[in-house]
Amino acid sequence: MKIIALPAFRNREINPYNSLLYENLTALGVRVEEFSVWKLVRGGYDIWHIHWPELILNTPSYLMATLRVRAFLSLMEIARKRGIKIVWTVHNLRSHEGFHPKLEERFWERFLSMVDGHISLTFIGQEELFRTYPQLRRVPGFVIPHGHYRDVYPNNISRKQARALLGLPMDSRVILFIGQIRRYKNLPSLIRAFNSLPEKDVRLVIAGKPVDGELTNRLFKLVKSDSRIMFHPKFIPPEGIQVYLNSADLVVLPYSEILNSGSALLALSFDRPVLAPAKGSIIELRDSVGKDWVMLYTGELRGDTLNDALDWAISTKRRARAPLDRFSWDNIARETLRAYKEVLERG
Repeated sequence: MKIIALPAFRNREINPYNSLLYENLTALGVRVEEFSVWKLVRGGYDIWHIHWPELILNTPSYLMATLRVRAFLSLMEIARKRGIKIVWTVHNLRSHEGFHPKLEERFWERFLSMVDGHISLTFIGQEELFRTYPQLRRVPGFVIPHGHYRDVYPNNISRKQARALLGLPMDSRVILFIGQIRRYKNLPSLIRAFNSLPEKDVRLVIAGKPVDGELTNRLFKLVKSDSRIMFHPKFIPPEGIQVYLNSADLVVLPYSEILNSGSALLALSFDRPVLAPAKGSIIELRDSVGKDWVMLYTGELRGDTLNDALDWAISTKRRARAPLDRFSWDNIARETLRAYKEVLERG
């Protein structure tokens, strides 16, 4: 079987999800190649596996977005003429920024009409997919979980070393947000909730690459008034991730919307308890790993919720390692291969 994937390996430094999936598929005898226009047009592939197609809309320029949409849809038409089946892994149901609503609506209508199979990362995510795009009930659909990141990143420093590197007091209670800084992740809400905590021994660390200069400037203004907040708006390299996660008592994901979250699995891969909204895949993740590891909240994040979660994270007796066997990459690769075979057989 020959797969062309967008992306396959080239985003390894930013998010190793794809490379982990395709390395394990390669171990099963599947030939996987990185997407390029020339390769796709030349043909010879069984499946084009697409991740995050909504990124082509992620530009404020309507002209640029229109050109990208036309080019992408034309490539999908070429693939189908070459006999290549198209499989979409549903990381998101729409673009996060929503720059061009009408163009995006037209894009999804045409894109979905050419999808031969789809993969959701949770059953809840698949239900939301069918509610949003009911036409996809007509093509093969699969639920295959997001894999963990255990043993992917370096993890060989202690809490004491991590806190020393960040300049955090050893006796402080540390709340962490780590990941790309984007509007839907609702960081102003987290900062406001933290500001309401009166304790002097608590710290908030926010670390990740910003994708929005205006939002970054707003966050700088919000954190300026509270010396307990540490703001690191930068890309965190793989070797630096352990510094932040090993320093933390609690990882908070204050998202206003969430379908899937690799950040939650990243935190659990470092055996850090997570606070997140009761939305999307997080509910299913909590049910899978247990209430000792994931706490959910509803509505707007408040200071008392944050304080209760911090107490829970520190005082709860839990196993030394989060139970992540269900999220092993070799199992995920086997399930993905079965999905590919069914798409081809149905075709």
